Amino acid sequence: MPKRSKLQIYFDVLEVVEDGVSKPTQIMYGTNLSWNTLNEVFNVLINSKFLRKEKTKTSKRFYITTKGKKALSYYRRSIEELVTTPQLI
Repeated sequence: MPKRSKLQIYFDVLEVVEDGVSKPTQIMYGTNLSWNTLNEVFNVLINSKFLRKEKTKTSKRFYITTKGKKALSYYRRSIEELVTTPQLI
């Protein structure tokens, strides 16, 4: 399996969260990331306003923002275009 780019990892996290997974450990398993890597990704996505974090006394939950949904939509459309465009080579 080829190594994922940081961009791919960011979108993998957004996809998992969009699918309704909000607990950090479940997101970690759903994206196949280490805890340290996931925390770095959370920091980037939260600071960029693609995710938001809600904390209670006993837990943390992550939710995709409108900005995150738009970015994910653009990403999916771009991938679809690349896959469906005939190769000129």
